[in-house]
Amino acid sequence: MGINSAAPYNGVRSETPPGSENAHSLQGGNMGFKHKDIIALQDLTKDEIQLLLDTAENMREVNSRDIKKVPTLRGKTIINLFYEASTRTRTSFEIAAKRLSADTINISPSTSSATKGETLLDTALNLLAMKPDIIVMRHAISGSHYFLGKRLPCSIINAGDGAHEHPSQGLLDMLTMRQKFGRLDGLKVAIVGDITHSRVARSNIHGLTKMGASIRLCGPPTMVPPGIERLGNVTVCNDMRDAIADADVVMMLRIQLERQGKTLLPTLKEYSRYYGLNPENLKLARKDAMVMHPGPINRGVELSSYVADGDQSHILKQVENGVAVRMAMLYHVSGGELPTE
Repeated sequence: MGINSAAPYNGVRSETPPGSENAHSLQGGNMGFKHKDIIALQDLTKDEIQLLLDTAENMREVNSRDIKKVPTLRGKTIINLFYEASTRTRTSFEIAAKRLSADTINISPSTSSATKGETLLDTALNLLAMKPDIIVMRHAISGSHYFLGKRLPCSIINAGDGAHEHPSQGLLDMLTMRQKFGRLDGLKVAIVGDITHSRVARSNIHGLTKMGASIRLCGPPTMVPPGIERLGNVTVCNDMRDAIADADVVMMLRIQLERQGKTLLPTLKEYSRYYGLNPENLKLARKDAMVMHPGPINRGVELSSYVADGDQSHILKQVENGVAVRMAMLYHVSGGELPTE
C-alpha cells in the first residue's frame, strides 16, 4: 500500500470552528482544537491533550444522566471501520456516537469487500461517496490512518494502528489517573510487558510525558525496542521490581502473541514469574498506587486475579472513562457544540 508511517502530517482544520471565542467551554466550540483528524498523541500539544481531557470530564456528566443522550452530533454519520478484532474500543466508540445522537454504521473485514481483494483506499473512497462525517478505523498497518487522512476530506480517528498508537486508550488512561491523583504532572508510571508491539505504550509515553509524568518501562529484552527512551522522559528497567518501586501507577500490558510472528519468551509460566504483577510485588509500589490494564486481561500471566479484582485495580474505571473520552474526540473533530441544557 506504500504507507510511510514516519511521514509528516498536517491534518489541521482550515475553517474557524463555531464559538471560537472560548476555547475551554463546551458551549464555546473548538478554538483550542483545530485538527481534522486524531491519529496520534504524538501530533497533539499539551494544551490540546488537556482540552480533550477536560471535555471528557464534562462528557462524564452526560453518561451519569438517566437519559444518556444529547443532540450534539444529530445528523452526523460515523462509520466504525475495524479491520482487527475489538470489544471495548469498538463498542465504546459506538456508544459514544449514539450518546451524541450521531448515526453509526459498523463494518468489519469479514463482512466487507476486503475479503474480495478491495484495497483500503478503494474501500474508503466508496464509503466517502456515501458522505460520512467521521471514519473511526482500526487497522493492522502502522500509518494507515495518515494515508487516509491525507486523501479524505472527512475526519479520521485512529482506534489503533499496528504497533504505532492508540490515542483514545492513552487519553482514557490519563483521564483515569487524573481522576485519582488530581494531576498528571510528576506522576511515576510503570509500564510492564510487551512494549515492542504495544501501541498503548507508545500513546501513553507521548501523552504522559507531555503532561509532565515520568515513565519506567520493563519487559523481556526481546520485547523492549532499542532506543525507546528517545520518545520522552522514559527509563528502561531490566528488573520489574525496579520499575514498580514507589510507582504511582502500574500499567500491565498483554503479551501480543498474534503480532510477534515468533516466540519471544520461553514459556508463559516463566514470563509470569519475572514480569507478572501479584499481591507481593505490588507492595513495592506506593500504597495507593493504581493498577491499570488496557485489556483484554490474560489472568495469571501479566497479573493475578487477586490484583485484577483488588481494591487498587482501576481496570473497569478505564472502560467507563473510554466512553467519555471517545465522546470528546468525536465532538472535537466534528466542530460541534454542546447544548446549554
